Amino acid sequence: MKPKKLMTEAMLCALALILSYVESLFPLSVAVPGIKMGLPNLVIVFALYRLGAGSAARISLVRVAVVALLFGNVYSFLYSLAGAAFSLLLMVLLRKVRGFHTAGVSVGGAVMHNIAQVAVAMVILGTEKIIYYLPALLVSGVVSGIVIGLLAGLMIRRIGNVNKLSS
Repeated sequence: MKPKKLMTEAMLCALALILSYVESLFPLSVAVPGIKMGLPNLVIVFALYRLGAGSAARISLVRVAVVALLFGNVYSFLYSLAGAAFSLLLMVLLRKVRGFHTAGVSVGGAVMHNIAQVAVAMVILGTEKIIYYLPALLVSGVVSGIVIGLLAGLMIRRIGNVNKLSS
């Protein structure tokens, strides 16, 4: 990997970590555990569009691992890893669909993130009853996905081609 690309990815990792920390300062999980704004996904969607799927995956993986080490545990790592992996996979696929806006890609990622986390929770906790959280999580995922997708789209348009920075 070229040094400039490595530096760009490292800066985006740092930004995603900062946004993860900021997000932890404003817990939204009043009635339903696990609801978050998805601020770090701004960085992931931006990286997906500007640097490509490989960079977005590396940034996402590093963020998930470091956040779990600093603020979480093995279970939070498993939930986050499943959510991040399936979310990114769907976003990569949706990005290839002509006419799909960043908001649509982000919503797809947010919804898939919630589905993957609920599936992992059902396996770890050994109960299907956790699925009752899914409708509330999906609604919050759609709302946050739209907001994050619109903001990411604005960032993508406003910030020039970072490939020039990382080449």
